[in-house]
Amino acid sequence: MSREKRKLDHIQHALLTGQSRTHGFDDLQFVHQSLPNTAVNKIDISTKIGELSLSSPILVNAMTGGGGERTQRINEMLATVAKMHSIPLAVGSQMSAIKNCNERRTFEIVRQVYPDGIIFANLGSEATVEDAKRAVDMIEANGIQIHLNVIQELVMPEGDRDFTNAIVRIENIVREIGLPVIVKEVGFGISRETAALLKEVGVTAIDVGGSGGTNFSLVENKRRKKTLDYFNKWGISTAASLAEVCSVVRDTNVIGSGGIQTALDVAKAIALGACATGFAGYFLKVLLEDGEEGLHHEIQDISLDLRLIMTALGTHTIQELQNTPLVISGQTYHWLNQRGIDTTSYGKRGW
Repeated sequence: MSREKRKLDHIQHALLTGQSRTHGFDDLQFVHQSLPNTAVNKIDISTKIGELSLSSPILVNAMTGGGGERTQRINEMLATVAKMHSIPLAVGSQMSAIKNCNERRTFEIVRQVYPDGIIFANLGSEATVEDAKRAVDMIEANGIQIHLNVIQELVMPEGDRDFTNAIVRIENIVREIGLPVIVKEVGFGISRETAALLKEVGVTAIDVGGSGGTNFSLVENKRRKKTLDYFNKWGISTAASLAEVCSVVRDTNVIGSGGIQTALDVAKAIALGACATGFAGYFLKVLLEDGEEGLHHEIQDISLDLRLIMTALGTHTIQELQNTPLVISGQTYHWLNQRGIDTTSYGKRGW
């Protein structure tokens, strides 16, 4: 099967399987503040990824490209809406365009539509420094995402089977590319062991890509004759992964993604330590069902709701929200305690 056909299959199956919403955020509860001493019009939701200044913690995360006219049109619409809100946008994996120059237009469209925006290139961990430079040049990117998708590749009938030296290739890209490098998972979460390795090689940010959103094991199993069902419930939830990564990373930015759909999800991800949050499957669903206008209003609503939540918590900035108290229970509490991560520190903030 061609890469182009596979890209279209991924969109179809991702929409059909939906998002499980088992991201773990339901196990988190904010501590109510009856005297917040703030006002909605005083809330500042700007943030940073490395040295890149963002107007909002909302990031349109990597979705598609390389699948002909349909993926070109999706990327065009995503870039149009991202431009409306001046928020960052990441494209899907560009390896298809590196291997087939006819697919370049499906990615180049985002820079044409959004000439002044923050746009991230995207490649898998098999990419070389030369691949990364070509991906960046293709869309005049402000940085690059390197995605980790071992489980997806193993379940994918035509997927990779050799993952040796991925950290070496990532380190080479960090050293040579001269732009922010974000390493992200695609729905199975990043552990603190992996985060420590990524911090050591100097990546700018880690996007946890936790379980609870689009399940790429389910997606790829739809394309198999003999299914590998044991991978369908694999992974670390988004909430647990955020806590794991933030327990070992201090100077590296962390991005929360994996099933995030609401302002409350955003607020909880930030309270766990994220500086920004990525939306992919949910935004794609809204876009294809309700068009650019529908997605525009959805982002507008999430931004307003985030301000309301921050007002209730008495947090004026994203940095203050990162330090607001919250209580962790349920499966997330159990997971983190089994992993030796102190959950009580979150509840004791402010004392």
